[in-house]
Amino acid sequence: MEHTSLFHSFSIPPVIKDMPRMIRTLTLLLVTAFASTCVAQTYEIVEDDDGLTVHFDGKLLTRYLTKSGTKPILYPLLGPDGLPLTRRYPIESLGDHEKNDHIHHRSVWFTHGKVNGTDFWLESEKEGGKIIHEKFEKVTDGETAQIVAVNRWEDPEGNVVCRDRRSLTFGQDEGRQYIDYDVTVMAGDEPVTFGDTKEGTFGMRLAGTMKVDAKMGGTIVNDKGVKNKDAWGKASAWVDYYGPVKDKTVGVAILNHPSSYGYPTYWHVRTYGLFAANPFGVHDFVGKDKPAGDHTIEPGKEMNLRYRVLIHEGTTEDADIPAAFARYEKVKK
Repeated sequence: MEHTSLFHSFSIPPVIKDMPRMIRTLTLLLVTAFASTCVAQTYEIVEDDDGLTVHFDGKLLTRYLTKSGTKPILYPLLGPDGLPLTRRYPIESLGDHEKNDHIHHRSVWFTHGKVNGTDFWLESEKEGGKIIHEKFEKVTDGETAQIVAVNRWEDPEGNVVCRDRRSLTFGQDEGRQYIDYDVTVMAGDEPVTFGDTKEGTFGMRLAGTMKVDAKMGGTIVNDKGVKNKDAWGKASAWVDYYGPVKDKTVGVAILNHPSSYGYPTYWHVRTYGLFAANPFGVHDFVGKDKPAGDHTIEPGKEMNLRYRVLIHEGTTEDADIPAAFARYEKVKK
């Protein structure tokens, strides 16, 4: 595993040593303050027994857990002022306005409900598949950060269905945290079919107070201005989901890159807090009379899915999500 970090240090230049004592002291204070600011505004990734912990400015941002239930996840995901943006359950005890439903909705994840006939979405020891962490190919931190992990997808009999390489890049867009979550699904010697089902694919389960059903101001908005329950099953380049956490309105927007398979994706987004991008579930979302949304990756080939998770304060309008998407779609992938 490649792991590089950005470290900042400085020595006292000769020109400062030659200054009068008072001026030298003030100058050193200014230089130290500037250097401390530079160091603080960086990402740091630390490896532990459960995976990786990501800090920004010395504060926890998220953890990449290599195994939670049947898959790797991100938990927690913290927003402005360290506010939790995703549901605590089932990783921890229930939080405010949470329910103990859908145990497979674990904070932030990538999986799918029908891959060569195996259900990787639900968590079933006997019938479901597992996504098993194999290795971290790359971990870098500093002014930006990146995690590259390789996972294998196994059916209930232990057969390898496919592998994925997921790259998580951490950065800032106009001072707001983002995670570019890019997944390459790789077929081996056999074809791999992602089937037509609503149960997928890149998903989150938001904090209980943020959900629309809590009736505390939670709101879903897509790129056409469609809101709340009407946004379910619609195709759009982005969806924003915002609501209160403690005394602050915060939001998470998921943006779909134009180079991603199935762009613009359909959205399995619910008023109870499920928030998922799924380009495959055509029959559930649009109707049985439409062509199936199945997609087959031929042996030795790949499929790329690309999303940006943008964390923000305020409403969709406050955060100007259309402008954020305009910047994101220009990023070359």
